[in-house]
Amino acid sequence: QVQLVESGGGLVQAGGSLRLSCAASGLTFITHHMGWFRQAPGKEREFVAAISWLGGTTHYADFVQGRFTISRADAKDTVYLQMNSLKPEDTAVYYCAATKQLSRDYVNYNYWGQGTQVTVSS
Repeated sequence: QVQLVESGGGLVQAGGSLRLSCAASGLTFITHHMGWFRQAPGKEREFVAAISWLGGTTHYADFVQGRFTISRADAKDTVYLQMNSLKPEDTAVYYCAATKQLSRDYVNYNYWGQGTQVTVSS
């Protein structure tokens, strides 16, 4: 059974930082590309960042603007999202997901975590 478990969310003031982690089990991690998505209340789920299975390719949403960094530790079956200079509009539930097809489209992701709440206060 595939499980993706996110952690690291919380409440932070604008300008602060958080590091999200996503631990995978039940799948061959090194053969999957990994992505982060987010969903704010009343909004659709949107792409945040993705990293290829060797870590050599990364993609970011335009709104990231150099503030976030996605990385992976294959020895730990874990993907990370370092978020700096957080803004109130970054408030959302953040999900990690796994795919065999590197993509910005959530429909291409086969496995999902339960999400972790990130709240940025102004």
